[in-house]
Amino acid sequence: MSVTIEQAFIKQFEREVHEAYQRQGSKLRPTVRVKNGVRGSSTVFQRVGRGSAATKARHGMVPVMNVEFSAVEVHLVDYYAGEWVDRLDELKTNIDERQVLANAGAFALGRKTDELIIEALGQTTNVAGDATTGLTKEKVLEAFEILGANDVPDDGQRYAVIGWKQWSELLNLPEFANAEFVGDDQLPWRGTQAKYWLGTLWIPHSGLPLEGGVRQCFWYHRSAVGHAIGQDITTDITWHGDRAAYFVSNMMSQGAGLIDPAGVVRMPCLEV
Repeated sequence: MSVTIEQAFIKQFEREVHEAYQRQGSKLRPTVRVKNGVRGSSTVFQRVGRGSAATKARHGMVPVMNVEFSAVEVHLVDYYAGEWVDRLDELKTNIDERQVLANAGAFALGRKTDELIIEALGQTTNVAGDATTGLTKEKVLEAFEILGANDVPDDGQRYAVIGWKQWSELLNLPEFANAEFVGDDQLPWRGTQAKYWLGTLWIPHSGLPLEGGVRQCFWYHRSAVGHAIGQDITTDITWHGDRAAYFVSNMMSQGAGLIDPAGVVRMPCLEV
């Protein structure tokens, strides 16, 4: 086999892994603050408190807002997803099979990315409703009120991530699924399985914590959670003669943390 051909295979495989990760690997990465190119084992996200305005006397000193600044440290962890590819198996496969393997590695790391973000969301102390009911209209409105009381901006950067059971429960609410309430262009079954409602993009997700029949769902603002990236998806392909196979190793270094607890509300939902 030509060395040039082998290098072309490796470069194309790396590109396919990266594209698969960006396309379908992580559903939540675009919904949080992201810091790329982190050097070291951790990074810091800045949190800025509230300022207050006041009057001043003529020729007097301008009052200082006394804004409180704080920093939240996020540690990076290395993650890997590898697989063996037998040399002779390559003779029996085609481009589609290579794409399947590329997708498998990218999706595995994508699920880990979402797992990190969900773990950070779970650190909030704001809770709407209890675990004795599913995702009801009352629970949604209670979470809506909590975000409003905390002065969480209603600027189009709010997100709600819920389980598929909760998504089905919302479909039973006319306010969520009826065109007379939300308009024909915002119906949840048009296009992708996500929709805007109450100034929020609602996203169904299969990876939310489920324990004792209770699913933890979250409603949050983009600025409330930080996702740090030391190394984005990278692929290394090496030949092992003793196995007559290539080892394909996908890796990344990432971390996530809760930056502003006031910007996240947890909604425990009974799931039976």
